[in-house]
Amino acid sequence: MASPPVLFLKNIALTFGATPLLTGADITVCEGDRITLVGRNGSGKSTLLKIAAGIVEADSGERFFQPGKTVRYLPQEPDLTSFKTTLEYVESGLGPGDDHYRALYLLNELGMTGEEPTGSLSGGETRRAALAHVLAPEPDILLLDEPTNHLDLPAIEWLESELKSMKSALVLISHDRRFLENLSRTTVWLERGITRTLDRGFSHFENWRDEVFEAEQKELQRVDKRIEAEEHWMKYGVTARRKRNMRRVELLADLRKQKREHRGPTGSVTMKAAEADASSKLVIEAKGISKSFGERAIVKDFSIRVGRGDRIGIVGPNGAGKTTLLKLLTGEMEPDAGTVKLGVTLDMQTLEQKRDSLHPDTTLADALTEGKGDFVVIGEEKRHVIGYMKDFLFQPEQARTPLSALSGGERGRVMLARALAKPSNMLVLDEPTNDLDLETLDLLEDMLSDYTGTVIVISHDRDFLDRVAASVIMSEGDGRWVEYAGGYTDMLAQRGKGVEARKAEKAAAPKKEAATANPAQPKGKAKMSFKDKHALETLPATMDKLSAEAAKLHAVLDDSGLYARDPKLFASATEKLGKVEADLAAAEEEWLRLEMLREELEG
Repeated sequence: MASPPVLFLKNIALTFGATPLLTGADITVCEGDRITLVGRNGSGKSTLLKIAAGIVEADSGERFFQPGKTVRYLPQEPDLTSFKTTLEYVESGLGPGDDHYRALYLLNELGMTGEEPTGSLSGGETRRAALAHVLAPEPDILLLDEPTNHLDLPAIEWLESELKSMKSALVLISHDRRFLENLSRTTVWLERGITRTLDRGFSHFENWRDEVFEAEQKELQRVDKRIEAEEHWMKYGVTARRKRNMRRVELLADLRKQKREHRGPTGSVTMKAAEADASSKLVIEAKGISKSFGERAIVKDFSIRVGRGDRIGIVGPNGAGKTTLLKLLTGEMEPDAGTVKLGVTLDMQTLEQKRDSLHPDTTLADALTEGKGDFVVIGEEKRHVIGYMKDFLFQPEQARTPLSALSGGERGRVMLARALAKPSNMLVLDEPTNDLDLETLDLLEDMLSDYTGTVIVISHDRDFLDRVAASVIMSEGDGRWVEYAGGYTDMLAQRGKGVEARKAEKAAAPKKEAATANPAQPKGKAKMSFKDKHALETLPATMDKLSAEAAKLHAVLDDSGLYARDPKLFASATEKLGKVEADLAAAEEEWLRLEMLREELEG
């Protein structure tokens, strides 16, 4: 006999402004359930999860939660500001009978100590603390909204293992296909305000969804034919008895209303990259490149040849140096040793992870046109910005919306729209899947498969790497990087294991047993101060200025007759060049130190 539901929502309706968001949403959660809630960005998934958690009240419908049971909700943007440390925050979620040592154990497992001040956490640290907060009490139901955001692969795989071992019922929202496939046994699809339930895991969802859309299309075609038949009767058969006439008139009106009110599936993003002229066959050749920070080797004696059209993924734990390796390969950073040769006619476009180039006060239209009028130039094609917006599922009335008012998924689509509009024969993508819904991910993958240029991508999304990458560069620790043929799963088969957490230089954090025996906490790790953050932002401009100054001095000293003609100028230029090059080296070392600290603390 099936167990009674611990939580259910029935016929939930909610309207924001004049637009109905939910019109008939249902979810039933029983003990031990593993449910994934899927739907397009903006369909109301997060809102429905908040209604399930009791945070948002629906306009109508029924919510039942079994008395005596416990529920914990993980929001996309947790707020820790009312707590001093991460341990204090995590312990605040515990009940009277819960094990307080589990709070410290989970923080340690997630690479934290519990002493971190909540006011200076990175996005990754905030997410890890929030996960420990909801997992520690081992509630009857866990409601998790994008739990893998800001996590690296070791943390994602650890979280999968932890959730599998727990008895809690799960309701998950995530864009990570592999995560959903590994954890879900039931799929609830929220589309056009209503829910449909499939009693199978996410791996069966997409075929089922396509079957539903196909059946709807066939039904709509039948309605069209009936309307056509009734309109023909209205034109030629109105001499029949009045009673019959009125029934047929009402039937036609109902059919027209049915068609008028039919809400088809949400539109799809139209995604195509503007391609530049082809690059040379050899795009990148790196020979024996190395880069270190102090005593720590970030890249050690790495070589690779990248050809035109190659698809390369870069994977590794946070702090391994993925971004540094990418900067070395693309010529943005000079190696300490070895050489990097870039192909001729290389036209590179980059999709950054942090969306920093999106100024919050810029309007959507200006972000797409770069403030240059009402048109977007895509290769040789000129498109009106409104039409280009529609390609990426934006409505015309959003043209003057500031970027600060957009959701994370919408900002992700803006970044894609900007990057793909610029001609390129090489795309560099740093975590491109962040905040994108599954359908948009599908289209991004399709676009990359049609793209004739070269693609290099950093990603923690295993499914995306399997679908896109033809080879994977993997961090093996201690600055060693190895290229494996195939995607992430192929790398796993060849290597025998996946991405492991980077070993910290300090002593490992205590495990649960050690924490139980001695709850004393180790010291918190270093934080990035405001001064450090400011230096990280301003040092690139300083380095560019110093590089330009050094180039000018080299040009002066390249004059073979300068010493004989003007020994004083030669001496002063030589002295100045030495100082400039020393300042440049110091600036590069400081930038590298701060970049590595940022990469380790981001997640």
